[in-house]
Amino acid sequence: MKNQKETIRKMVSYLNNEEKDGGFWLPNIQRPFVWNEDQIERLFDSIMREYPISTLLIWRTNSSIRRRRFIDNYKHTLKLTDYYIPVDDKQKMMVLDGQQRLQSLFIGLKGSYEKKELYFDVLSGDLVAPEDIRFKFKFLNVNKVQFPWIKFKEIVFSNEQYDEISEDILEKIDDDLSKEEKTKIRKNIARVVKHFCTDESLVYQELDSIDNPKAYSEDDVVEIFIRANAGGTKLGKSDLLFSLLTSAWEDADERMEELLSELNKSGYAFTRDFILKACLSALGKGARYEVTKFRDGNTREEIIEKWDLISKAIKDVKDFVYGKTFVRNDKALPSYLVLIPLIYFRYHFPEKWKNAKNIDSYILRTLLTGAFSGTPDNLIDRCTKNIFENEEFNVNQLFGIIRDDGRNLEISSNTILGLYYGSRDIHLIFNLWYQGFNYNPSYENNLPQVDHIFPQSILRTVKDISPDTGRRSILHYKFEDRNQIANCMLLTAEENGASGKWDTPPEEWFKDKSEEYLDLHLIPKDKNLWHLDRFDDFIEKRKELILNKFSHLIQKENNNAERIRIDRVRNEPRSYPIVEQARPK
Repeated sequence: MKNQKETIRKMVSYLNNEEKDGGFWLPNIQRPFVWNEDQIERLFDSIMREYPISTLLIWRTNSSIRRRRFIDNYKHTLKLTDYYIPVDDKQKMMVLDGQQRLQSLFIGLKGSYEKKELYFDVLSGDLVAPEDIRFKFKFLNVNKVQFPWIKFKEIVFSNEQYDEISEDILEKIDDDLSKEEKTKIRKNIARVVKHFCTDESLVYQELDSIDNPKAYSEDDVVEIFIRANAGGTKLGKSDLLFSLLTSAWEDADERMEELLSELNKSGYAFTRDFILKACLSALGKGARYEVTKFRDGNTREEIIEKWDLISKAIKDVKDFVYGKTFVRNDKALPSYLVLIPLIYFRYHFPEKWKNAKNIDSYILRTLLTGAFSGTPDNLIDRCTKNIFENEEFNVNQLFGIIRDDGRNLEISSNTILGLYYGSRDIHLIFNLWYQGFNYNPSYENNLPQVDHIFPQSILRTVKDISPDTGRRSILHYKFEDRNQIANCMLLTAEENGASGKWDTPPEEWFKDKSEEYLDLHLIPKDKNLWHLDRFDDFIEKRKELILNKFSHLIQKENNNAERIRIDRVRNEPRSYPIVEQARPK
């Protein structure tokens, strides 16, 4: 292993360039690029401030390893398969560690991010509190750029001396600049040339399997890759497992992408992590991610051999969830892990799957109670063991296993009424409640929206007298009052737009609505309750309507120890995180 140094300008020119040692490429064991605009911009600021950006790890080889090009023009919808390079036995340089940094440099200096190019504020350089950015970089649309923003790649790849670059910039500026500003521009350009074009600030360690073929076998390199990436947060365990899988299966990336694309086209968000865990569980390897499961080669070979069957099992379970439960998008599926025992059952017993009973009850109850939250790997293993031994999906037995694990499965009145605006589970209830709504519009901004019946802006106007000041300055309706599910409804994006409900009070919004509309939203018919001074009465009446609608889900013990009583629910404590709105997963 030897250390090499290069300037950033030279290194970026080597990427995807066969003329330099066969070119620098990414092996397919690398995960996709994940940095966002802010991370890229901060990297360039760090370089300008002479912060170290860590050593890269490069493998020099002529092995027939599948690889891909670095992305020049990044967009969220791109497919990695579009960047694949045909396999050959020519010399090549494979980047094992440092992908995110090199890819960021390549996008900033050679390409674009979502059609925006990287610009540099040539008047920046002062550290202004509370910002921690000194040299300002920004991805901008070319038609929106004004001075002092200059396209950065034109500075770095200019063939002129730094003083000539500075004078060219100054000549094009119409603004009257002070002497200090002109000096700052000259200094910034000099700094750019120094750190990107002159200083050999990029250091990489080279593993040479051409001149020293016995030193590093392909298995050695995969092991080095795992160890290089396992120390921090750069790769998760599923990424490492997938890197081992791709090293033995050249079509792994493409097949995984095909499966995820098919699963998610109807509004879900299945991930590679989930697929790998489902594979491990289906093959009886246990749900826990362990790199050792893939190192022996047997698991890899089984996944490759059984991929089509496992994929079919996963797709069948997804189709059941979509068609039989009205859990029809990612927002309504707070935990995908509840599906793994179902995938195991469908994979091992496909004929019995067709006649299995109470699966919808299993899905809804485990989702509503969060039975598979936290770290459920051992629970998943116990469930699949029961399925294997009994050769059936016995919901009662599985519920017993879940309870024995100390997890709650009881849906009480407070399980329903404890939901609130911004909570993830509220979308699950609304999917069951509003079964006719389109949760999968072609345009994401047309998704149904959770709205307050009594707008927050109106409820915040009700104030109590402060004992300290004697003024009406204390909110009467707190977060938990304003945001409880009894004050929430689901509206289409059009209904809740600027020309729709927005902050309209309920007495105005409901006055011309049909009975069918009021029934759909479970709105009390007594119009007197629609006024602000009757808010508390409205909430109590709507709680009754909500609990009545979901009475078939609420657990009723034989001894009547738990009865659905509104007055009891009213006094039960609720715990709400201090957030105004939750972001979709």
